[in-house]
Amino acid sequence: MSKNADLAKQFNRAADVMALLDENQFRVLATRKVARALEDLAEPIEAAATEHRLDAIAGIGKSSADKIAEYLRTGHIAEFDSLASQVPPGVLDMLNISTVGVKTAYLLWKEAGITDIPSLKKALDAGTITGIKGFGEKKQANIKQNLAFMETANARIGLGYAYPLACEFVNLLRPIQDIDQVTYCGSLRRGKETVGDLDILLAARSGITAEAISTAVAKVIKTHPEMAEMVAAGDTKITIRTKLGLQVDFRMVPRESWGAALQYFTGSKEHNVRVRQRAADRGMKLNEWGLFRGEQRMAGTAESDIYQALELAYVCPEMREDRGEIELAAAMFQAAMGRQPDVDDPRLDFIGNTIPARWASVEVSDIRGDLHMHTTASDGHESIAAMITAARKRGYQYIAITDHSKSQVQANGLSVDRLMAHAKAIRTTAREFPDITVLVGSEVDILADGSLDYPDEVLRELDWVVASPHSALTQETEAATMRLMRAVSNPLVDVIGHPTGRLISGRRGLEPDMQRVVMAALRSGAALEINAHDMRLDLRDVHARLAVEAGVPLCIDTDAHQLTDFDKLPFGVATARRAWARPENVLNTWPLEKILAWQKKRRQGDADWQ
Repeated sequence: MSKNADLAKQFNRAADVMALLDENQFRVLATRKVARALEDLAEPIEAAATEHRLDAIAGIGKSSADKIAEYLRTGHIAEFDSLASQVPPGVLDMLNISTVGVKTAYLLWKEAGITDIPSLKKALDAGTITGIKGFGEKKQANIKQNLAFMETANARIGLGYAYPLACEFVNLLRPIQDIDQVTYCGSLRRGKETVGDLDILLAARSGITAEAISTAVAKVIKTHPEMAEMVAAGDTKITIRTKLGLQVDFRMVPRESWGAALQYFTGSKEHNVRVRQRAADRGMKLNEWGLFRGEQRMAGTAESDIYQALELAYVCPEMREDRGEIELAAAMFQAAMGRQPDVDDPRLDFIGNTIPARWASVEVSDIRGDLHMHTTASDGHESIAAMITAARKRGYQYIAITDHSKSQVQANGLSVDRLMAHAKAIRTTAREFPDITVLVGSEVDILADGSLDYPDEVLRELDWVVASPHSALTQETEAATMRLMRAVSNPLVDVIGHPTGRLISGRRGLEPDMQRVVMAALRSGAALEINAHDMRLDLRDVHARLAVEAGVPLCIDTDAHQLTDFDKLPFGVATARRAWARPENVLNTWPLEKILAWQKKRRQGDADWQ
């Protein structure tokens, strides 16, 4: 994996140090600009360095290029190390707490003598932070709450690191002779937004023991650049730790146990307990080696056979959280067999004899278009034509280009005049691509009171409106709820984008009463977005489930700012699958004609969009 993220962290940390030392503000901003360029870079920084074109990257000058080259060569940047030596390391760590910015950290350091997180926790608990301007009870309570959140969140790793790493290991191991199948399982396969560790499952070919492939697997794993430590290496399990501290377990099983092991190691624990109990109730035993009645193997080679043998419809991995999926699977199996389901649950009312014994979860292949993306007109990195071309290559039938509205100054948000000029440019460019429909849209800020960043007469000129919160993200629950309810009630708003504004493991975002927001969306007929970016996944799964159960359409968008962001779509789809969403629950699986008819009804004040 590339060093882009590591280098971005180095430059961001250096900017923090500079700010704490009251360095020239322009130097601080320039350093952060380099970090942003590294974060957004679509290629490995090593490639640009090898080809001597670091200073050709927008935002990176010769001095920064020299620092990048030094880091790639030595693993350090001497100038940054010298700067960091002037600030206690713990002061920098405090900046990782949401709502603790440079000014707050400086005051805690200089005026309260607090130089690390443990001493901050102690002072907050003791109530000894007094006499510092701006550090009232509410401020301290917020810091304490966000500190607790950070400590919980940082115990897990985000999908942006875990998923590509798991895929790299799978692709690295697949060519090994005598390996029949290999995949990742665990919470990653269930589509959870963060993972505690990685589980890679391997099956030996028929006639080959699991132990026989263990040595070959260990040898190959050692070559991976993220490999930091070989923790244990046994005959059927190898454990390593990556440079980020993520534990990865490689488990080897014989071919005949593949399905049972895949089911077992995918989890969740709660789901597996229910499945094993169902086996026990039927006089069988289920473990990672197979499903047995006494000594007789009943199933185990294929995962679906496990469920079928237990009279359950196949449960897709993302649903395996013991949230009612066992009851659903039993009812679906009974319906498929022509029997009356014996579970009285309103969620199962749709089941009939024609329903297959499998929940028809939405798939990546069901998505017909992406209705939230940005170009260089605001803070995107690609032209209108480049985004359209990338969407066409993915087989999309339609897209919406939705650059930021005027209040997003830091994102180069568009004034009304710039928006109108941009709309004209989109329509002109779109004529060059007659095989895809390009909607002219905007991601319009939802202001703190729920009003929108553009007046209605401007919104009426657009084909598509995404309304999103970007500021005032620490509002109290009631204010946040009323804010989103007001925005969603506007018939010109098609979808509420990333409704809470959270950043996973970084920012809690708004915490509205989502049930009320969903009901407001139901009344207005608007859609709610699942933002597929791995740092957002907002709506989160439990909130998306509320929408699905209420009949509010979801819209799975990538919020793409560069071409590689389109690759994040599977994260959003996985979140929708965790919410039990079927294709019909997701607006951008619909044909464009249905979307436009839905939109027309809403704008005419008819919320009966179904």
